[in-house]
Amino acid sequence: MLERISKLTLIILCLAFALSGFAQSEDVPKTVEQTFYTTRIINSHSTETIDKKTLDFRINHRFGALSGGAYEFFGIDRAMMRMGFDYAISDDITLGIGRSTFEKTFDAFAKYRFLRQYEDKDDKHPISMVWVSGVSLNSLRWADRDRENYFSSRLSYSHQLLIARKFNKKVSLQLMPTLVHRNLIDSTQFSNDIFAVGGALRYKIMPSLALNVEYFHVIPGQIGEQFTHPLSVGFDISTGWHTFQLHFTNATGTFEEGFIAQTSNRWDKGQIHFGFNISRQFHLGGY
Repeated sequence: MLERISKLTLIILCLAFALSGFAQSEDVPKTVEQTFYTTRIINSHSTETIDKKTLDFRINHRFGALSGGAYEFFGIDRAMMRMGFDYAISDDITLGIGRSTFEKTFDAFAKYRFLRQYEDKDDKHPISMVWVSGVSLNSLRWADRDRENYFSSRLSYSHQLLIARKFNKKVSLQLMPTLVHRNLIDSTQFSNDIFAVGGALRYKIMPSLALNVEYFHVIPGQIGEQFTHPLSVGFDISTGWHTFQLHFTNATGTFEEGFIAQTSNRWDKGQIHFGFNISRQFHLGGY
């Protein structure tokens, strides 16, 4: 299975480079900017990338579920967070690392934008496309220390194709077919691979304020009945080099394997987390 995934990834990347070369060889007009305010929509990546030699320091924070009531101060007494650093080695290639309190997980990713949307009258370049591949490492202590445990059992992988279009100054849409591969699962019930399709909407309310909606549908039969589909709604507040994201979500994890494969809370039961993401960028290459 891993061999097939590797071949699929190689084919897609070759196609990406071919499309990239084709797009750059033409005499094209101005690129469409700010399809989304930042490189994340809520949990998922967006097609946005940061400028070359820019470091993006990010904090993703989730309080506990609102259903905890007054005793848990409506979730504030409990929290999960991810702290990460993204660095752009070019305008189209970003590398990132992070650490989450959710299952004490370390993660890393590579992000490549190979197709851009342009402002052309003939609409020859109507979309932006980005490929994201990531790996996560669960560093919890082994539940059963008496058996033989392997380091590879801690690893999960994700691959995403992001397809986005900015329709006008207010509305942007993104489609996100996703594959998550988990090395360690109960193979008597489930496959190592999880296929999901995500969708996202950005609606700009004001020049510095936007509404975001993000949803992932996991193909049935791939995860346990205790898990469900992640749905998130939030607002982006842009202040130049800072972007604040306030949102409500039923997902706890802030990396792909966490929020796609392990979302157990449900909106209809009030198991909703209030959270925020903060992004601060530092330009390291001079002007």
